[in-house]
Amino acid sequence: MSLVISSMAFKDGEPIPTRYTADGRDISPALAWSGTPPGTSSLALILHDPDAPRPGGFTHWVIFNLPADSRGLPEGVTAREHLENGATQGKNDGGSSGYIGPSPPPGKAHHYHFRLYALDQPLKLGGSAGRQQVQDNIKGHILAVAELVGLYQR
Repeated sequence: MSLVISSMAFKDGEPIPTRYTADGRDISPALAWSGTPPGTSSLALILHDPDAPRPGGFTHWVIFNLPADSRGLPEGVTAREHLENGATQGKNDGGSSGYIGPSPPPGKAHHYHFRLYALDQPLKLGGSAGRQQVQDNIKGHILAVAELVGLYQR
């Protein structure tokens, strides 16, 4: 079995409903995953828009040290650094902890990559860590990666 991530809100490669964007309620969609490989110690999730009109794209969400036995996240995860399940939400590119919904400029659809990493160890990072710090710290510790891509355009 391989690591898989999905959402009841939208299918891979399909539009993200407005409810989960800056044009709607701006809440995170519920996510589910399965197939965590043996030896997984923690999980990390990064939501990134590589199409954003800024160098390197725009990171909408960073969560790490999700419990290895977790199977997903509920809709509307609270925007705070430490979650009840022990996970830490790092800094998004808006400079805050938590989810920032899609808000692309008018034009073609942007691709929003929800990338889930199964790791062989927890990360020793604080809540000020952003995408780059998480990516630097997971090198050499990735057991599996799963991705869900949603689209959104104005």
